[in-house]
Amino acid sequence: MIKREISQKILDLAEKFPVITVTGPRQSGKTTLLRNLFGDLFYASLENPETRMFALQDPKNFLQQYSNGGIIDEAQLVPELFSYIQGIVDQSGKTGQFILSGSQSFLLHDRISQSLAGRTAIFRLLPFSFSELQKADQLLPSYEANIFNGFFPRLYDKKIDPSDFYPNYIQTYLERDVRSLQNIHDLNLFVRFLGLCAGRVGQLLDYTSLANDCGVTYNTVKAWISVLEASYILFLLQPHHTNFSKRLVKRPKLYFYDTGLCCSLLRIEKVSQLTNHYLKGSLFENLILSELLKRRYNHGKASNLYFWRDHRGMEVDLIIEHADGLIPVEIKSARTWNKDFFINLEKWNGWSGNKPENSHVVYGGDESIQTSSGFLHSWKTLDFTS
Repeated sequence: MIKREISQKILDLAEKFPVITVTGPRQSGKTTLLRNLFGDLFYASLENPETRMFALQDPKNFLQQYSNGGIIDEAQLVPELFSYIQGIVDQSGKTGQFILSGSQSFLLHDRISQSLAGRTAIFRLLPFSFSELQKADQLLPSYEANIFNGFFPRLYDKKIDPSDFYPNYIQTYLERDVRSLQNIHDLNLFVRFLGLCAGRVGQLLDYTSLANDCGVTYNTVKAWISVLEASYILFLLQPHHTNFSKRLVKRPKLYFYDTGLCCSLLRIEKVSQLTNHYLKGSLFENLILSELLKRRYNHGKASNLYFWRDHRGMEVDLIIEHADGLIPVEIKSARTWNKDFFINLEKWNGWSGNKPENSHVVYGGDESIQTSSGFLHSWKTLDFTS
């Protein structure tokens, strides 16, 4: 088993909170991780029809199995359990008594906010990170190979070809999650919509354009985007609000949690097809952003990632926000570095007063060096504060 970086934080907070909640996309390794960390606890999956029926019809007896603690997988499928869990943990005073997992964040968080607020620590487990794979000597040598392969654990555990894994993953996702989150009658149309989203990776989200190209209404697109967010297929990178007396864009940019899934939706069937693909730069940007997001989540932290863009198109790919300041980052897929990589950072620094030593470029090469304009980082290291 490849060790997950989130493990220690989960164990630490399980000694402080009565309930631990872990969400994330299907097949990100939630069940494997939790059963490994809490192997002595009773385990039940609510995806099992008989188990789910027992929990629905007799929740008190179902939860009696958890007197000494337990893991409930896909907990959002029986939301009625949460109020009973609240009563049990309030009475027992135990920490780490219930370990909940689920692949639908909005539904799970909605129920938690009603019943378990203040009683649970919430974590997000995404597929493997660079550092997890590096420590296991599993990171692929080129960034193109990693973009195409993606990072879902089963790909590495079972040595499955991405062209076999992702089409089946999408089909399973449609059958399980989409039908439960949204009443979508034409799944073929929704698959087309997924492909249109993949074709807009790294772009400003335009609901109207998506609606026109898919032949659905504006409100339908908004609902479908919410479904994709809730089930950890894609995330929206929000624009940073600092304006420096300039008009800024207000729309978010669209990215996928996993680049391998995005490649599959783009009909990319082998790594060589990425070499001259028109979205190569956007996919590389997505690779870096999702990696930095994993680093935040693996430490139990919320995202602090944004982008900056004014109405004329001047843009900084990534703004990392901290209490003591902002860190601007440009992302370039080229393997040979060029001083032009820092042009937008220099403009932004002129407006913001940020210093070159606090400016960063991530590129597709192997060397990490300091230049007079800022730090240049290889995609493999990303050794700056996120």
